[in-house]
Amino acid sequence: MIPYVRDITFEYGACDQLTPLIRRVVANNPGPFTFKGTGTYIIGRGDGVAVIDPGPDMADHLQAILDATHGERISHILITHHHSDHSPLARPLAAATGAVIYGCAVDAPHVEGEVKLEAGHDNFTPDVSICGGATITGHGWTMEAIPTPGHTSNHICYALKEENALFSGDHIMGWSTTVVTPPDGDMGAYLASLDLIKARNFKILWPTHGPPITEVTPFIDAYIEHRHDRTRQILEQLKAGETHIKAMVPKMYAGVDPRLYPAASHSVLAHMIQLQREGAVASEGPAGVDSAWRLT
Repeated sequence: MIPYVRDITFEYGACDQLTPLIRRVVANNPGPFTFKGTGTYIIGRGDGVAVIDPGPDMADHLQAILDATHGERISHILITHHHSDHSPLARPLAAATGAVIYGCAVDAPHVEGEVKLEAGHDNFTPDVSICGGATITGHGWTMEAIPTPGHTSNHICYALKEENALFSGDHIMGWSTTVVTPPDGDMGAYLASLDLIKARNFKILWPTHGPPITEVTPFIDAYIEHRHDRTRQILEQLKAGETHIKAMVPKMYAGVDPRLYPAASHSVLAHMIQLQREGAVASEGPAGVDSAWRLT
């Protein structure tokens, strides 16, 4: 069982000092994929602070970030990935402050007409591309950009050296598991990225949604085991004669809000594609949520 952490105290628009180097302002965009809202982190103080995941393009949230940094200079905007609850406010914030935007552009833009499984997609393009990783420094802080593909192809986590802390975006969240939706999401890459972060022995994880994770290694272990459990459940469904993902999901996700079934179907598809790569399963025709699947 994943030891979820969901208790978080805040007021929308208010700035909370979390550690000597970290502040947070939460956007008022709660929902089934954003939990209580997007937590925008402000790193450092004074002349040269960083903002991580400014969030959705909401005028009140932009103003809250500007109010929180009044008398200071935002020099860096760091984006974890291109979903519309994370990156769209980057351009308005940069226009207001002159800050430089760092991140990784997505390989394949969202196709119009494709089902939007989260808050939507943003055609995000950074000023400085850090797809391969980078070290970024500001006034009193040092950040390492760590590529963590899986949730999306362009996902990046940011490690704050001074506190041995990781801003984990949607890669690891305390309140929920992460949705992996092909073709941009990839289960094999996601599991490899989890192993990568686990090996770094961070003291604390700060997800974009929800409270921090302080018991890092046990939490990541449970996250990984959960994915292996899903794989076992899929194989059991196939052995029982079930051939379609959409019929598997209500059985595998009993008790989950049915509004999340489309996202769950795509996460199951991500597992199926990985099993297909490993030679364990095959699909009739192109791999998709409506395909018929069988054990090989």
